[in-house]
Amino acid sequence: MALSKVNPNFVEQTPYGRRNIIINGAMQVWQRTTAATSAGNTYATVDRFAFGVNTDGAYTTEQSTDTPTGTGYSLKAQVTTADTSISSGQYAYMYHEIEAQNLQHLLYGTSAAKSITLSFWVKSNKTGIYTIILRKLSGTDCHLVYEYTIDSANTWEKKEITISPTAGSTSIITTSTGAISNDNARGIQLGWNFAFGSNYNGATNNTWTTNTNHYATSNQVNWMDSTSNNFYLAEVQLEVGDTATPFEHRSFGEELALCQRYYCKTYNYTDPPGTNTGSSYWVGGSMAQTTTNTWGAVWDYPATMRALPTTTVYTAAGTSGQLQYSSGSLTATGVVQEFGKGSERVGFFHNGTASSLTAGYGVTIYGHIVADAEL
Repeated sequence: MALSKVNPNFVEQTPYGRRNIIINGAMQVWQRTTAATSAGNTYATVDRFAFGVNTDGAYTTEQSTDTPTGTGYSLKAQVTTADTSISSGQYAYMYHEIEAQNLQHLLYGTSAAKSITLSFWVKSNKTGIYTIILRKLSGTDCHLVYEYTIDSANTWEKKEITISPTAGSTSIITTSTGAISNDNARGIQLGWNFAFGSNYNGATNNTWTTNTNHYATSNQVNWMDSTSNNFYLAEVQLEVGDTATPFEHRSFGEELALCQRYYCKTYNYTDPPGTNTGSSYWVGGSMAQTTTNTWGAVWDYPATMRALPTTTVYTAAGTSGQLQYSSGSLTATGVVQEFGKGSERVGFFHNGTASSLTAGYGVTIYGHIVADAEL
């Protein structure tokens, strides 16, 4: 029996792994908390998605099991204080930032720059025109705003948006202006807009610009106008090409490891930082080194971090800025300082306020540590 020929275009025509540039697009990893938390200009709940708000209103974000497939998680945003009139300099949005060295295959800054396609599932009680913004932050700041419509209230809808490097008949991305440095800094920011005032909503739809005040079009709804308003986001994928392929599912362990490059902790996965963990804590063996009661401990991060992180220590009871030590009947807390901090480990030392320790006396250091190297 003759074997059939293999299609030489099989690899090019078949969706295969490692397509999704987004980390945690399935909303699997929530190291900070899953509970409803007020959104500020920072990361608050789900890993790798941050939030911005500068209005007279407020909104929270939280984990939800309401998803388009009936399994997994989505990110839910909920207005808690309404702002029915967004002033000129106000805004509200959520965003995901991508490390520059993870974007080199886009070939931005050259005539061979590639199209990319964003796909995601969205649901809201508030219908109308929304916008996403793609900001190229490496080098020259370049913006592209794209409108999409939520057509039916309280219904999951899949959106697919292809972004051309020459959108709007521009050459911004295909010349040196569009270049993305090969480093660990911010490369692209992808944002889902909730509301933008007149200072920021003058963009032309689907057109690259170097006007850094263009975050939305004037058609963008004011999602902040009622405490009834919610917004769900799930299965976010950004990939090379002009076609949205099926969502790339990665294992929880793999996704967690990717997130830990930017944020990690010694707490159990389900314990938010600052939790009173009682008898559950990180343990670092140590030694009292001098008669002035110096002691120290070292923590190896679970992943090599993007850059030198900001570290915060907690006692087992959740008090920040302190670790605990014990030896025999001695148990005490002490404010600690960092030493030898790098992208793979961090050390801490304490000197001068402990009592009853002598040179060479063995102690155990315990508590918790959080390391943050987010873009």
